[in-house]
Amino acid sequence: MVPVAMFVMVGLVVIMRGPLGQAIADRIRGASAEANPRLREELDHLRLEVDELRGQLGEAQERIDFAERLLARRDENVPLPRARE
Repeated sequence: MVPVAMFVMVGLVVIMRGPLGQAIADRIRGASAEANPRLREELDHLRLEVDELRGQLGEAQERIDFAERLLARRDENVPLPRARE
């Protein structure tokens, strides 16, 4: 039992002295993304990208809805509009 406990303790020490331990220590100290301007800038950039992707997704959903309506009309034997050239 002692060797297992020793192995676990050594593993925890190694993990906690690495980047994971550093992140946990920063979190305990209260350091966050707001404290680092580079991280704040990256977070703002990612939020802009998410907003852009949401817009693109909305447009894609509208196109899918339109295509589904056209296909439903086709099933009712209603002629589809001609393509513009």
